[in-house]
Amino acid sequence: MATKKTLVLCSCDNTQSLDINTLKAAAQANEAVRVEQLCGSDLGTAVQHLNSEANVVIACSQQAALFERLADEIEAETQQVAPLDFIDLRDRAGWAPKSAKSKRITAKQSALLAAAQLESPIVPLKNIVSEGICCIIGSTEQCIRMAELLQDDLGVTCVVNDSGPLRLPSSRYDVAKGELKNAKGALGCFELEFTNLQTQRQSGRGGLAFSEAKPTSSSECDVFIDLRGGEPAFPSYQKRNGYFWADPAKSGELERIALTARERVGEFEKSVYYKLNTSLCAHSRAKKVGCTRCLDVCPTEAIFSAGDFVQIDSNICAGCGTCASVCPTSAIDMNESPFESITQAFSLMARTYKEHANEAPRLLIHTVEQGYQAIAQHARYGEGLADDLIPFAIEHTDRIGHAEMMAALGAGFSEVLILPDSAADAAVMQPQLELAQALLNGAGSERDRIRVVDTNQLSEPTRYSEASCDSVLLMGGRRDITRVATAAISSKAGRSVEEPISLPAGAPYGAVQINSDKCTLCLACVSLCPTGALADHADRPEVQFTENACVQCGVCQTTCPETAIQLMPQLDLSNNALQKRALHGEDPFECISCGKPFGVASTINKIVEKLEGNHWMYTNTDNLQLVKMCDDCRVKAQYHGESSPMAMGERPRVRTSDDYLDS
Repeated sequence: MATKKTLVLCSCDNTQSLDINTLKAAAQANEAVRVEQLCGSDLGTAVQHLNSEANVVIACSQQAALFERLADEIEAETQQVAPLDFIDLRDRAGWAPKSAKSKRITAKQSALLAAAQLESPIVPLKNIVSEGICCIIGSTEQCIRMAELLQDDLGVTCVVNDSGPLRLPSSRYDVAKGELKNAKGALGCFELEFTNLQTQRQSGRGGLAFSEAKPTSSSECDVFIDLRGGEPAFPSYQKRNGYFWADPAKSGELERIALTARERVGEFEKSVYYKLNTSLCAHSRAKKVGCTRCLDVCPTEAIFSAGDFVQIDSNICAGCGTCASVCPTSAIDMNESPFESITQAFSLMARTYKEHANEAPRLLIHTVEQGYQAIAQHARYGEGLADDLIPFAIEHTDRIGHAEMMAALGAGFSEVLILPDSAADAAVMQPQLELAQALLNGAGSERDRIRVVDTNQLSEPTRYSEASCDSVLLMGGRRDITRVATAAISSKAGRSVEEPISLPAGAPYGAVQINSDKCTLCLACVSLCPTGALADHADRPEVQFTENACVQCGVCQTTCPETAIQLMPQLDLSNNALQKRALHGEDPFECISCGKPFGVASTINKIVEKLEGNHWMYTNTDNLQLVKMCDDCRVKAQYHGESSPMAMGERPRVRTSDDYLDS
């Protein structure tokens, strides 16, 4: 039996319009109620429904903490309470510019409610254990000060890089002297390497003494505090769990770090943000490096090469999703926001809005925390989001690549606006934005239908209301959906799909060109192609190519011994890209003895040309003929030839007793 659902709507003192029946249907609710001040004079309505058996969805996230406390009190008193959930309609849709149309507002509210009914992906967790072993590096004065702040909570070792002031040794923490050479790991599993490490001698009178320096030493710890004040030990150090970097010259920095660091003891749960299918990875083959896109963009260096594919350190991964947005084969996807879930939400929101407004909406992609806060502030103190602009929250905007942008347009959105948290985030996604804009431009549409915006542009009306294409079925992987969406946009613009779209260097779509004058048809490229885009012919020497399968990884280019291969970034929307075509081929050479085809005619002729009259072993015509024979005939010719290595000369006559008598 399906659980009943109650939708509780609040007009927030009549500052937003709410179509109760339409929103009830969008939320798939059995009952919907509308009040004016749910957090104040109408609080009894919330109490009434929290005491029911139906799931309660409150369309207000601002006072979520109030209603959660109320639910806790009811549960404590009655030992049961209705399941409670929240969705924000006011800041994202209800509070709109004065020129907003009620039909659009209702359509947007319905789209948000419909998307909220989708199941959230399950994110696996892993346990991280920290025993509180802490290493502090930096100057003596700063390290000792930090050690004294943490000595009651953590097992502290200071590795100082100077002599420092005179002081008494302490039994509450250890002190050593050395320079950090290398560091890796994360909370619970840091591995540090030092040069010239000297441990402190606790006994004896006089100044502090250290042991003899060791050229290299290694150590492990759970918490790593870096007080050197220079370059952090890790890139994007803010995302490295258990690592704390500070400029000791700033007032209050040590105390701030100490408050957080002392809590890093015990057992923690960490999300495993990604899922990796190594069988799809096009990183390398036979030690020939191909695709390095994820390695190039990972801000935390959590990705590393592991032979033919890459691996990801789940302890270091911060879940930004940049790797998934650039992976050309979908070998990497995210557990929190898988590509399929994103496209499903896009399709549902666009379809729901169109059903109610009879026009195309626009999409705003923002982050869950900072982006949402910016929208809420703009709604309260500014004009609010434009009435046709549907917000979509994601953990990091880096997660959005060209495929997601094109999928949104393919779903029926007229524009895709992206609200990054910072200029740095905008810079990270710039290559993917440029690729999507190149696809749009090549398809005959306007480049800035996909663009980065700031909060001052969130109330602006649409620029391209008539540019949206008919919605396409967003089914398949990133490459499939990009192709289908681009084809739909091209069709809407009236552009022929027969001419390929030129793309910037590094694009994951394209063709391969072979210089026929250089290629010897060794087929090394075919045997190593990770995606099977390159293939051979069953009956003749030939390199065949399926453009739709090519990810421009470059393995073929680095493998080719003749440097005959060149990559061409482009997207061919015609059916030709789905079919095999010959890039280069020749007729096989026919054995001069039996007629069996073998090898490549041009290669055999070139070998004969180079050897004839130029090598002492091939001054004999018979030897040169061996080159023109297949493997079987070559063996036979050598066996029966005059200079056969198996020849034993004429068999001697058998001597008998008569021969001795006659003599």
